This record gives sequence, structure tokens and C-alpha cells, in this order.
Amino acid sequence: MGAAPGPQPPPAAPSPARPTTGRSTTEQGLQHIWQKRGWAAWALWPAALLYGALVALRRTLYRTGLLRSEHPGRPVIVVGNVIAGGAGKTPVVIALVQHLQAQGLQVGVISRGYGRSTHDCRAVLPESPASEVGDEPALIARTFAGTAPLPVFVAPRRITAARALLAAHPGTDVIVCDDGLQHLALKRNLEICIFNDQGVGNGWLLPAGPLREPWPRRVDFVLHAGTTAPGGTTAPAFGMQRRLAPWAVRSDGSQVPLAQLRGQPLHALAAVARPGDFFAMLRSEGLTLEHTEALPDHYDFNSWKRPPDARQAVICTEKDAVKLWALHPEALAVPLAVQIDPPFFYALDMKLSALRAKVAAHRPPLSSPPA
Repeated sequence: MGAAPGPQPPPAAPSPARPTTGRSTTEQGLQHIWQKRGWAAWALWPAALLYGALVALRRTLYRTGLLRSEHPGRPVIVVGNVIAGGAGKTPVVIALVQHLQAQGLQVGVISRGYGRSTHDCRAVLPESPASEVGDEPALIARTFAGTAPLPVFVAPRRITAARALLAAHPGTDVIVCDDGLQHLALKRNLEICIFNDQGVGNGWLLPAGPLREPWPRRVDFVLHAGTTAPGGTTAPAFGMQRRLAPWAVRSDGSQVPLAQLRGQPLHALAAVARPGDFFAMLRSEGLTLEHTEALPDHYDFNSWKRPPDARQAVICTEKDAVKLWALHPEALAVPLAVQIDPPFFYALDMKLSALRAKVAAHRPPLSSPPA
């Protein structure tokens, strides 16, 4: 990630924030409720029981074959989480793809493309509008635009995306699914479960807690940002650290060292699940955030207005920039990367090597993607 930042100035006073939307306020309120078993969480407990019953019923339907689950015929690695909100899945997908490509493997990525305006199956190109393919797939495709080409496909059903990807790129060795731990219609070979530093929170299911499904559950690997892995699982657990790159990126691809932005008044915005984390990381780099603006996750920015004070440069996440640059190309984006404990990649390579041989021996013929 480059050299460590120089001496830091004294902590700045809390930055005033622009008004946020009702949805953003609700998301932040739930994140607070989910961290303990207080009265608000208890009030939502009956709804969590109903949600848990539905999750169990759905799993039973897939397990008994009443709902169909399909495999695309290549090793499938699902990167997901069991908690609602941001856990850093997309940076992990990017790091995973970079590692697999370095091993000489042809990799493809599939996703639902959450928040997009379209509902078909399509390839994601580096120039694809995020509004049509989803902000996270767009970010992944653009990340690899200048290096090894990476096929990325989105579809409401991941198996549809996988089939389309393989029809267009039959030499693909491994498919990485960005999110989809709960998408049981896609059979998978390896599951990587991501946790942020808050772990499982109060340990309850939605809406009383952050869990999308009961934990612990069987997965192949756990990656966690906190100092310790969530308890109850026998899966190998490895630490990861989320860090900002030491530079910001302009819409033309040029870079501005963060050190050059110190002392300048900045308007920081984030349309991610945990915007406060992004703001805190910017401040830790010694940047002066004159205003912060938290927006709903996957916000489209169509109605967003730039602050009237021209002195304030707008700074945002890379995920936001893939949509914001179309309207405000002057915004600066700071990449977020993860550093994963190296033993994780060794353990992954060992499992994947055996899997590739096993899957190849039972590979069904490719079927044509839907028209």
C-alpha cells in the first residue's frame, strides 16, 4: 500500500454533515441496534423468529430438491457474508482475482448487479454505466481494464450469468461469485465468508440483528477485519486489514497523493453501508473533512447536488465514483484495498488444486445461455 503517512495533525473537530435521506438514517439506526440486545432489538425479536423460519424452510426446499440448484461445470468460489451491510466483499473479490490470475488461471466474475436499472443477463465492460450493471461489478471490471482482461457478467440468477460467461469465455478455469452466499440456486465448491470488525453483532437474525442466516454455519474460509474471528465455526479463519490507497484518483485515471490534499477543505461523501469507516480512514490520513455526507448504500447520485462552496474538493469511495463521475467528473476517489494474511492464499491454492481436478472429471457439457 506504499509508505506509511507522515506525522499526523491533531484530531479535527467533528465535521458538520449535510442532511441525509430517510433511508440512510434508518440504515445507520439499525446498525446501532444490531450491536447489542437492547430493548429495540427485543422489540424486533418476533419478526426475527419468523424470518428464521423462512430461511430454514428455503434451505430445506433446496436440500430436498424441491427447489433446483445447478452447477456451471467450473470450480465456483463464492465470496459473501452472513451479515447485512458492508463487510468488504468487493475488495476481497479483487484481491482474490489478482491472486488467481498470478497463478496463471483464467478467472471470470459473476454477480447479480445489485441496484442496476436493467434486469437481463449481460457482460460488464470497463465502460459499462454503473446504473446498468451495478456499481460493484462496474468497479471490478474497471479495476482490471488496464491489466489482464477479466470477464464479468451479471444476471438476476447467478447460474445464468455463469453460463453466459462460459459461452463467451470457454477457457475460464475458475468462477468467482461476488456476493451470493445465500443464493442457493448456484452450486458452489468453496465459500469464503467475510466479517467486518463488528463480527456478528448481537448474534440475532434480521431485523433484530445483522444476521441474514444463523451463525455458525459451514463455510470453507472465514476472513475477518476484527482482531478475532467470530466464534462457533471450525472453518480456518484469517485476518484482513482494510486500508486506503495513499492516493486519490481523478476521472481521467491520474492520481493525486493524499499528502497533497492535507490542509485543503474537503467534502467527503460515501454511499456505502458503513460511511463512518470511510470518513475515519480519511481523517487518519491527516485530511481535513470540512463536511461529511452519508448517503444510502448504492445511491444513484441522480438527485445529488454538489456543495456550493467551490473551495471544497469532493472526495468519495471508488464504488461511488463509478456513478458520480458521469455527473461530477471533478470528484476525487480514494481506492480501498485489503491486505489478507498470506497463509489464506496458500490454503486456498491447496483446496482449489484438488477441486479443479475433481470438477474437470465430472464436467457436464455447456448449455447455451438464454436468448
